[in-house]
Amino acid sequence: MAMGFFCLALFLYLSLDPDSGYTSASAAAPSGKEGVEVTFGSAIKLMHEKTKFRLHSHDVPYGSGSGQQSVTGFPGVTDSNSYWIVKPVPGTTFKQGDAIKNGATIRLQHMKTRKWLHSHLHASPISGNLEVSCFGDDSNSDTGDHWKLTIEGSGKTWKQDQRVRLQHIDTSGYLHSHDKKYQRIAGGQQEVCGIREKRADNVWLAAEGVYLPVNESSK
Repeated sequence: MAMGFFCLALFLYLSLDPDSGYTSASAAAPSGKEGVEVTFGSAIKLMHEKTKFRLHSHDVPYGSGSGQQSVTGFPGVTDSNSYWIVKPVPGTTFKQGDAIKNGATIRLQHMKTRKWLHSHLHASPISGNLEVSCFGDDSNSDTGDHWKLTIEGSGKTWKQDQRVRLQHIDTSGYLHSHDKKYQRIAGGQQEVCGIREKRADNVWLAAEGVYLPVNESSK
């Protein structure tokens, strides 16, 4: 596991600003305590609060719907396919290391395949809700990759171990998961989809990751 974090830190060092430091967080902060700031450029794992599965993707397409790269909930903690780089949307002035305020619109780029967390009106494979997929690449992104961050509670900027919701801009669906599991292409992994209603299964927390230090002027 230590080697995995070393490789992740090296990847960020080479692909982002080489003068930036980082904070490595191997698990969420203790219950009831806020963790480090989640900043633009950080590579994090998102933990589904209710089931503790991590938001996950891999180079396996859906067999129905859009046929795009599948997104699931993964039960393990150490799999590198669960890392997502937090990015601003195009046309904004946010910089690497800027704090992310409540209500901000963000994108999540799958670190390993470089595709963006995406949603649309295709039906999800198990429950028939809004499909969540991975789509595009470093130079190909659209509004289907845009998500609004809402912090549950009184927090003003996103921090590790805060309860948050991600609402898809185009469809208004909340990023959602539940204990409905795949049997074949991703056996044991659970469905991730979009649902337009606020529910307990819409809540996520930033967990393990490499957190870039915050630009104090952005808070």
